[in-house]
Amino acid sequence: MRAAFAATLCLWLTAPAMAQVADLVDRDAFRVCADPANVPLSSKDGSGFENRIAELFAKELDVPLQYTWFPQVTGFLRQTLSIGKCDVVIGFAQGDEMVLNTNHYYTSTHVLVVRADGDLASVARLTDPALQGKRLGVVAGAPPTTHVARLGMMKLAKPYDLMTDRRVENPAGDMLRDVEDGVTDGALMWGPIGGPLAKGNPKLKVIPLLQEEAAPRLFFRITMGVRAGELTWKHELNSLIRRNQAEIDAILREAGVPLVDDYGKALKAP
Repeated sequence: MRAAFAATLCLWLTAPAMAQVADLVDRDAFRVCADPANVPLSSKDGSGFENRIAELFAKELDVPLQYTWFPQVTGFLRQTLSIGKCDVVIGFAQGDEMVLNTNHYYTSTHVLVVRADGDLASVARLTDPALQGKRLGVVAGAPPTTHVARLGMMKLAKPYDLMTDRRVENPAGDMLRDVEDGVTDGALMWGPIGGPLAKGNPKLKVIPLLQEEAAPRLFFRITMGVRAGELTWKHELNSLIRRNQAEIDAILREAGVPLVDDYGKALKAP
């Protein structure tokens, strides 16, 4: 369920290696590769926070915004960015070898979403004894699931799919609904998904996981992804990120994305 997370962190599982290519960037439009139903990140109706960042960049470049829509499942890069239908993926984990990464424009972490009035509302880390014997919703293959397994809590956990076509499935929504309904005691989610989806819901509390010391890490730096070899385009986007960082932060905060420092140890100061 990257629902940010799947596309941002796990496309490397399925997408082919990308060869060096000539510059295919269209300078007459800001052409974005995006999932049409990856709420709260991207949506065909323009409501996602990645949509808003794309709108900001198109405005800064003074060109129209154009999308190539494709679900972020197997073949996403192969059917979009790789063949030149679009020029940038707005959210991609730093270090992913399937794209050329820009500088990162935010860092976020996984979160634990619990009932606000429940006995887990004061939990701050996964090693808290209060979590023992509780049923947690986990995303198959996501980093927190490794922690849950190591701590002996997988036998009670409820798994949800990572790579799905969100036009027909909604694992993130299912996870939060299960917490509300008491089917699970908490949900471990990628912060840019769980935070925005739970924002404004008084029944839920979002707890950024900032105190985990064991591997794997739970925080990731998020970049934009472009085709390998397109260094000029990468530098142009880096410049846009630098000049518009404050406005990008404002978009993310308004959406409910938990922003953390570059080392995932503390919430980023406003």
